[in-house]
Amino acid sequence: MRKPPIKKQIASDQDTVLKLLGSQFKDKRRLEEYLGAAVHVRNSTITIEERSRSKLERAEKLLTDLLSRAMFGDPPFFQGPFDRGGSGRQYITAGNRRNIFLKTKGQERFYDAVQKHDLVFVIGPAGTGKTYCAVAMAVQCLRQRLVDRIILVRPAVEAGESLGFLPGNLRDKVEPYLAPLYDALYDILPRDTIAQHFEEKTIEVSPLAYMRGRTLNNAFIILDEAQNTTLAQMKMFLTRMGVGSKAVVAGDVTQIDLASKKQSGLQAMEGVLAGIEGISFVALDAGDVVRHRLVKDIIAAYGKFEGANGQ
Repeated sequence: MRKPPIKKQIASDQDTVLKLLGSQFKDKRRLEEYLGAAVHVRNSTITIEERSRSKLERAEKLLTDLLSRAMFGDPPFFQGPFDRGGSGRQYITAGNRRNIFLKTKGQERFYDAVQKHDLVFVIGPAGTGKTYCAVAMAVQCLRQRLVDRIILVRPAVEAGESLGFLPGNLRDKVEPYLAPLYDALYDILPRDTIAQHFEEKTIEVSPLAYMRGRTLNNAFIILDEAQNTTLAQMKMFLTRMGVGSKAVVAGDVTQIDLASKKQSGLQAMEGVLAGIEGISFVALDAGDVVRHRLVKDIIAAYGKFEGANGQ
């Protein structure tokens, strides 16, 4: 005898439900296909049914995020082909062209750490999704109203090119350093939505130097390229956290662009902060690289070369 379905009701408002399902709920069948669960709509309440509790919980997470997305005025999730991410893959949030899932075991450890801790250090080579996953998690928290704003921060440190010789004013000089953060945002949120968030200051992208003196409450704060901070800068950043905030510090200790006489603030942190409750360190490696297949081989080749030359 088949067990009866489990039901979960999710209340919203009429406008949001109509944005998601269209007039007369014409897209309800597509929503059912996407969630993998039966859907019933009554006024502004959506009820989902599934016999498997795990599948129901997954469908609830997907639906909650879709309703949040619709509330923000983002495009409907069904404009492109569905992407369930494969069996067992952890869903993060909806993106512009596809839904965003974790792709490696290391990324799953990173996600779990952020759920359980207020401060997470994620360290790994290029291409492991450190920045992208962190931005996706921040957007998820903003959509679910777990935080009031997102603060994306990067140190403006030269990598073989001096800021003083770049053309333009200070903003023009700093913009290239912030480009990877903008790239991740524009892949997850529509441009008009991002423009609205910037105008309302619910999303900020800023050089690290501009963080001094601030206290950031109810925010999801990401420090990218953290290997290029000094010990003093790292202390300054970490003490910006206010009540209700989460912070992710991401970096690659093999790509330090600081002057040789300076110690990277990221390298020292595990020793300085070891044993403090609420802080987690996550290490990613070449097995977590999700860029072009050659990137893994390049990282491995550099590791072998540097090891042979004592670097």
